[in-house]
Amino acid sequence: MIGAWLIVLILVHAARPRADMVTVRYREGVSHGFLSLKNESGQTVANGDFIQRSRGAEIVSRLVYHFKDGSIDDDVAVFTQQGHFQLISDHHVQKGPSFKQPTDTTIDMRSGRVNVRYTDDHGKEKTENEQMELPSDLANGMLITVLKNVQASALPPFVSYLASTPKPRIIKLEFKTVLSDRFVVAGSARRATHFVLKVNIGGATGLIASLLGKQPEDLHVWVMQGEAPAFVKAEVPLFFGGPVMRTELTTPVWR
Repeated sequence: MIGAWLIVLILVHAARPRADMVTVRYREGVSHGFLSLKNESGQTVANGDFIQRSRGAEIVSRLVYHFKDGSIDDDVAVFTQQGHFQLISDHHVQKGPSFKQPTDTTIDMRSGRVNVRYTDDHGKEKTENEQMELPSDLANGMLITVLKNVQASALPPFVSYLASTPKPRIIKLEFKTVLSDRFVVAGSARRATHFVLKVNIGGATGLIASLLGKQPEDLHVWVMQGEAPAFVKAEVPLFFGGPVMRTELTTPVWR
């Protein structure tokens, strides 16, 4: 019976249409934002910086968290925005006590090469080096940028993402629900679009994960719409199978 379901799932997964690349509605540029990262108990575990700069026709986007325990989560993506957002490369490093399995992942869209260096459960360094067919809508390192540009009335079915497990695999982040939530800024009521994205691992692995109760948590991202859309909050795991962490904007405190 399980074998039949596996065949059905694989056939359905293969028949799904490819997602279109997200159209550029708001061009990215030079910016620097300050972030806080909190665990499920609401405790602040890291401070973060979101930094963007232009480099010719390319945008270099960096999201880095510095943890109180000395850990680092540093993701640098390079992409273009000529009509559509197109990832060029992504380099994501996670290391330190907060990460049970430290990883260093490099994606090169032009060559299709994906390299994952990681430390296994026995402390031994290993490498996964794959030649992959990378989808044009891959959103690593620029998911927030993509969400600021999608239209709630015309959502793509999904965006693609490369997860290191540590073996690299392409998953789909499917748009499950879009809501409107209220928040307050300095006493002024505002509204943000609340995107809920379901992690679709796909294939036999995805079915087994679902049967074993190991389906990854949905991703939650809030973006304020308007003449200049702004990221407000995200509740997502930092790594595949990790705990959900909350990222929020924060402001400097003058001493």
